[in-house]
Amino acid sequence: MSHVTIQQAARSSRAALMISPPLLALGATMIALAAILTLPVTLPLGAFYWDLFIYYDAANRIFSGQVPGVDFFAPVGPLGYWLFASLLKIFPQAQPLLLVNWSLLLVTAPLMAVVLASVGKHSRGLAFALLVPFLLFQILPVNIEQFTNYPGFDGYGIYNRQACHLLYVLTAGLVFCRSQRALFAVVAGAMLALFLVKITGFIAGAMLCLFAFAAGRIGLRAALAAALAFLLSLAALEGATHAVSAYLGDILTLVGMNEGSLAPRFLTAASLHFGVVGAGAALILALLVIGWPKLWASLRLFARRPSLARIASILDRDALWIGVALFAGLFFETQNTGSQAFVFLWPVLLALLTKAGDYSGRKLVLVLSLVAATALPTPVEIVHRAMRALVGQMTYTRLETTDLGRLASVSQRQEVLDRADTMIESYIRYPETYQFIADRGQLPSFTLYSEIDFQIGWLKSADIAVAAIHDYEAAHGVRFETIMSLNFVNPFPWLMQRQAPRYIAIGADPFRAVPTPDERTLAAVRTTDLVLYPKCPITVANMRLQSFYQAALEGRTRVELSPCWDGLVRPELLRANAAAVQELGLRG
Repeated sequence: MSHVTIQQAARSSRAALMISPPLLALGATMIALAAILTLPVTLPLGAFYWDLFIYYDAANRIFSGQVPGVDFFAPVGPLGYWLFASLLKIFPQAQPLLLVNWSLLLVTAPLMAVVLASVGKHSRGLAFALLVPFLLFQILPVNIEQFTNYPGFDGYGIYNRQACHLLYVLTAGLVFCRSQRALFAVVAGAMLALFLVKITGFIAGAMLCLFAFAAGRIGLRAALAAALAFLLSLAALEGATHAVSAYLGDILTLVGMNEGSLAPRFLTAASLHFGVVGAGAALILALLVIGWPKLWASLRLFARRPSLARIASILDRDALWIGVALFAGLFFETQNTGSQAFVFLWPVLLALLTKAGDYSGRKLVLVLSLVAATALPTPVEIVHRAMRALVGQMTYTRLETTDLGRLASVSQRQEVLDRADTMIESYIRYPETYQFIADRGQLPSFTLYSEIDFQIGWLKSADIAVAAIHDYEAAHGVRFETIMSLNFVNPFPWLMQRQAPRYIAIGADPFRAVPTPDERTLAAVRTTDLVLYPKCPITVANMRLQSFYQAALEGRTRVELSPCWDGLVRPELLRANAAAVQELGLRG
């Protein structure tokens, strides 16, 4: 080997070592998280914990050959369900919330590795500055919004958080990747994942990509290649599963069910996140004022000699990047009830911080103060809520159940557990009270589903329901192969290793996410062996779900499985059992 070749090899080795620490940190974190998923972890139960059960319902359907969108109506794209199902096969005993929350790392970690590899060639510090917040946001299952006073981890807004994490990786790539090959990989991968997770996240990502293209960050060849890879991937997926066309059809159905003006939603989102939005708007204004002489000079130069390059130079400035990211985030939040809002602002703000040397004196103090005011509220709130939940859990009591398996790997204050028992007793002893409330279109409390005692009570009643179904089957010599629940969630097929009927909606919110059933759906309900109706408490939502499917429920035998659950049994199943019993009696 020549002396020159040895020097080149040495330089290559040194370059590899320069980019390895951030990538090694990412890899080590992935190994640590995988190890945690094998442990019997218990987490403090938080608001809307039952949202997690949607993923188990979807996974059970996927394992039986059903395709999201094609064989069941879903409120969001199929990718989150596919990722969760794949990890559930590997980590069946994992804590549900951690497994759901971390499943997206199958996509985001490789894409983030591409960003780190590209950025690390020039600055290891920048790579770590992008990696640490990414891991913080991705690992902690906590939203910005708080729906309960008791500390706990958030079981809701999961697909919103997933979209935010993808937007973070996409923004980091658009802002910091100098390699067009790296940009192609990040844009194509992130945009495909955003499309298949949540369509509003995809639209927000498209805003960022279009601006990056106009600002000259991503070249025409890389942009066209990413668009082609995106379309070819969707075409291949459609050809294999028909999931894409079904997903688009579901989106149109949901849009029709949730029509309304966007302007009030912008105002609501802006007021809810005013700390970030207000500080970000002030930062944009400050940057425009400070940089106005340079901007004015660029505009005058463009007026004299227009060109695409000069348009890019006008657009590619920090104030406009922050403005586009802020608007994209605000648009995304108009469709959300919970997420890690605006986490993808950090790469844009970090890019501004790298140019802090351009400012001095009062201007520097102003810019740094506004950057801090924009960037800090989100991570501080997430860390604060997570640490409060972990510390609070030290005094919590673990929920004890018999038939819920890992779905019940949660804990809460003993006072909350006791209140859940009291509320179940009140639902059972005074059903007319809750029927009165439901008949008037109200819930027992305005925030019922976010309340911790309701979530605990639902878990306890579901545990009793599983045992009651087994007892009924043993007593009557039947087996319910398909089980449906007239409730928001239906984990029973998963818990009992049975099947769920095709074509019905999962995450069944009858006011927002359950389309009027067609004849195909009603036919599937008619052939379902057991339809469960919850009574603890009686609610307007469950009553409405029953009315949706009433045409397919006629003639069923209603049995009380437990004080909290009625079962609507397919009559043919009981008649077949009665005939079998009679034949055995004659033979005897």
